[in-house]
Amino acid sequence: MSLFGVIPIQLVDLFEIALVSFLLYWVYTVMRGTLAVSILAGALALFVGQLIVQLTDMKILSALFGALSDVYLLAAIIVFAPEIRLLLRLIVQNPFIRRFFASTTQKTEITETISAVREMSEQQIGALIVFQRVEGLRNYIESGQRLHAEISKDLLTSIFYSKNPLHDGAVIVSNGRVEAARCILPVSKSMRLDSTYGTRHRAAVGLTEVTDAFVVVVSEETGRISVASGGVITAGLTLEVLQAQLQKALVPSSAFEAAA
Repeated sequence: MSLFGVIPIQLVDLFEIALVSFLLYWVYTVMRGTLAVSILAGALALFVGQLIVQLTDMKILSALFGALSDVYLLAAIIVFAPEIRLLLRLIVQNPFIRRFFASTTQKTEITETISAVREMSEQQIGALIVFQRVEGLRNYIESGQRLHAEISKDLLTSIFYSKNPLHDGAVIVSNGRVEAARCILPVSKSMRLDSTYGTRHRAAVGLTEVTDAFVVVVSEETGRISVASGGVITAGLTLEVLQAQLQKALVPSSAFEAAA
C-alpha cells in the first residue's frame, strides 16, 4: 500500500498513526484548561520548525536546534511536572493496572476499617485514615510515629481515642498494616471546599490532590463519615456505601470476588 503512489504505507504505520493520535487527544483532554496546553502548542511549533530545518538541510539552524534539544527535554520535565504526575496517576489508577498490585490482605483492611468506623461514628470520635494505593506515601509516613502493626478495629479506635497522644493526625495503612500514626498531611487550599470543613477534612482532600491515596474521615463534631479521592470529598456516607467505596478503591473487582 502506498500514499499517493509515492510513500509506502503498511498496516502497522496506520496503527501507529491512530495510536499516536489517540494518545495526543487523551493528553489534551487531561491538560485542557491549564497553562500547559499553551506551552505544549509552543513546543509543537518548535518541533515542526526543527523538522522543516532538517528536511531543508539548513546546517546552522540544524546545529542550533541540536544543541538546544537537551535543554528542551529538561525544560519539559520541569514545566510539565504536575501534568506528568497527573498522567502517571491516571495510568496507575486504571483497574487493569491496579489488578497486578492487588493484595489478599485488602479484604481484612476493609472489614476492620468498617468495624472501627462504625464505633467511632457512633461515639463521635474524630478519625483520619489514609489508605496507600499504588503511589508510595513514604514522606508522609516518616512525618508520624512508625507502628508497622497489623490493622484491627481495636488498634484504630484506640489510636483515635482523644486521650491517646497519637490521635492528632492521620493514620496511614498499607498492605494490611498501620504503618504510622500522627502523620502530617498537606492541607488543601481549594476555595471550592465547603467552609464548614475543618482541618481534618481539608487534609484528606489535600493529600488526594497530590497522590492516589484513598482517605476516610470521621467527624468529631457530628460523627459523619466522609471519603476523599482524587481531590474530591464525599460526605454523609452510610457504612454500606463506605464499604462499597473501599472495595472499589482498594480491590479490583475480579480480585475481590476471588477472595470472597
